[in-house]
Amino acid sequence: MIIWIDADASPRIVKEIVFRAAERLRVRVCLVANKPLKKHDSQLVSSVVVAEGPDVADDYIAENATPDDLVITADIPLAARIVGKGGVALDPRGELYTEDNVGERLSVRDLMFDLRSEGFTGGGPAQFGQVDRQRFASAFDRTLTRLLRNQS
Repeated sequence: MIIWIDADASPRIVKEIVFRAAERLRVRVCLVANKPLKKHDSQLVSSVVVAEGPDVADDYIAENATPDDLVITADIPLAARIVGKGGVALDPRGELYTEDNVGERLSVRDLMFDLRSEGFTGGGPAQFGQVDRQRFASAFDRTLTRLLRNQS
């Protein structure tokens, strides 16, 4: 099992939560980004730097992640690809992407993109806060426990 992190926009605290769990449970983590990342002390954490460009990191994760892995991403199209091939994806704010909700999330994302491009709405997601951190930690723990139990 590998925990894949779409690292370009993942909050630092999310990565730290994952690193601590990886050490405790001896699970590998792979950060994928289009720029060099800070080196890690753990042998369990690796980084892959991909070429710059839209969806290059997403493509790398989608091509390499297996259904036994966990992908952490805020990118809804990537989550849809992972779920579509039977994998597990978790948002850094703690929402588990499923076959039941990922289509709706894609539709809302596309609607918001269209509204922003027409000038009707601005801004992005709210700042990552303590509630998001707690929600992610809880959902991550539940999801990781379930995945590890299923592998035994």
